[in-house]
Amino acid sequence: MSIYLALDIGGTKFMVAAVDARGTILRRTRADTPLDLDKGLALLMSMAHEVAGSDRVVAIGASAGGPLDWRSGVISPLHQPQWRGVPLAQLFATEFGCPLRVEVDTDAAALAEFASATSGKPIQPTRLLYVTISTGVGGGFIVDGQIYRGHDGTHPEVGHHAIRWRMNHGDPRALHCSCGATDCLESLVSGSAIRALYGKPAEELSEAEWNEVGFNLGQGLRNMAVILAPSVIVLGGGVAFGGGERLLREARQVMNDGLRLVPAPEVQLSSLGYDTALRGAISLALAPR
Repeated sequence: MSIYLALDIGGTKFMVAAVDARGTILRRTRADTPLDLDKGLALLMSMAHEVAGSDRVVAIGASAGGPLDWRSGVISPLHQPQWRGVPLAQLFATEFGCPLRVEVDTDAAALAEFASATSGKPIQPTRLLYVTISTGVGGGFIVDGQIYRGHDGTHPEVGHHAIRWRMNHGDPRALHCSCGATDCLESLVSGSAIRALYGKPAEELSEAEWNEVGFNLGQGLRNMAVILAPSVIVLGGGVAFGGGERLLREARQVMNDGLRLVPAPEVQLSSLGYDTALRGAISLALAPR
């Protein structure tokens, strides 16, 4: 039997699945991400063989943290310090004798969200923006089914534009972004930012604190909506799921109040949950070569 493999290479977990030509998951496995590069690659290869079994692998799709070179398949995920210049496509092509396509995890997730949003729906979005709010903030923009790329294939960083923020309940002295710039959206609404600003994890925020995070998120969504004019914005990641409607209610209102020249996009939570990047890797594996 001919199958396809999907790899979700995360900073804290690996997920690997074998799928058929329709994208139906046949077998899957999950494991914690080792800190050591050699152990990590050996584990990932072992998981791939485990789900592949005796079937013939036709193609492989992979999602990983950036930065990476999607053309050559070389990855250097920021949150895995030992993973620098890893020739992922070459390694798996040698092992399985088939091509591997890799994309930044948020781009892969955006592809999965687009496929979900257009599957059998009478009204289909032509421009979908996926934003993940978890440890950091990232995203992917899909235009007519294709990943939008910046100059020379650069991956746009939606978490690192400056916003007009509000801080009545947190500690603005703790405001800091790992990229070195000031007033970044990520430094105000991500999981790591919430811990720094409010002194506790997102799940312990009060209603007033959630409203404040929602206000700041809404300012960011307004910027994205004005510049990109998406049909829909889909939110994923632990902070987005944890905040749920408490977060979305305020964010939508702030975004809508600030829009004058472009139509307000629909803002919704991901229906794919924590499988978005894996589903994106499946889309990459099945994509025509």
